[in-house]
Amino acid sequence: MKNIFWGLTVVFFALLSCRSDEDSLQKIDQIFNLYIKNNAGQDLLNKDKPDSYFSFSMNDVLGETDNAPVSGSLKMTSDSLYYIEYIAGAKRLTLDSLSPDNRTYHSVIALALRKTVNNVEEITNDTLEIQYHWSPSAFQVSKVYYNHELKFTKQPDVPNVVTIIK
Repeated sequence: MKNIFWGLTVVFFALLSCRSDEDSLQKIDQIFNLYIKNNAGQDLLNKDKPDSYFSFSMNDVLGETDNAPVSGSLKMTSDSLYYIEYIAGAKRLTLDSLSPDNRTYHSVIALALRKTVNNVEEITNDTLEIQYHWSPSAFQVSKVYYNHELKFTKQPDVPNVVTIIK
């Protein structure tokens, strides 16, 4: 009888440990897409179009060293629009942590855009600041600043798309 009791107890605890608590999962939403266009709406990341950038590089301003490259990939939509997809990689520092369940972090990235003007390479150096909101239920991009100007504020259930007009 003791063996049956201990056997049922082990089975009970085994089943109890297998239960799933969906509410304890944290939603992570840290990817955003950066589109760069001119005033006429021309895609400036399409290197095959005149006056467009032919390459870009990203460097972590808050990184441990002066040269701290961050990866971003050039991708294309089904409409043939190019964009830079940023996933992660730059160091995140705390902006505020007044509440243990509600924190703001940020990353700062130097974005160098290269294009050819009159057969001379021209480099445009811009700054990208990404702010993240952390709570027990979510870690997500909350705001994006481009050259210290707010360009994106997170809306629920909307993709993180930042469009810059140059």
